[in-house]
Amino acid sequence: MRDQEAALDIVQDAMLRLAEKYGQRPAAELPLLFHRIVQNAIRDYFRRNRVRSLWTTLVSSLSPGRDGENESDPLENIPHPGENPGEQLERSQVLDIIGQELDRLPERQREAFIMRYLDELNVADTARAMGCSEGSVKTHCSRAAHALADALRARGIKL
Repeated sequence: MRDQEAALDIVQDAMLRLAEKYGQRPAAELPLLFHRIVQNAIRDYFRRNRVRSLWTTLVSSLSPGRDGENESDPLENIPHPGENPGEQLERSQVLDIIGQELDRLPERQREAFIMRYLDELNVADTARAMGCSEGSVKTHCSRAAHALADALRARGIKL
């Protein structure tokens, strides 16, 4: 991994998982278990970043910048260089479609998707907020991402 901070976080999380779930195991089994936990955590990290970058890139490229408030700055609505009114209209229409498709998702999928990819919460925090297991959060997010991608493709929007 090239990101030292992320690597340290992965190792720390793996150590905590090992201690929490396998602390009662014989010491001889711990190195192999730790190795497997670290491998899975690395895969999860790259998978999560790939999905997050897909959705955040899609949403951020389609929406004008926001300052975190409900109202946008009027100066942000000035066309970007090279962007014509047709592109602005297309972007706003695609954003509306994404919003409609998000509304059509089952409540738990929508909730997990928004917390994970738009609010950028990690799996553990999302699970705590939703009152479910981390595995359920991953399942809800995966199903939501696939459903949104399918719905957007069905409407002729290429990702």
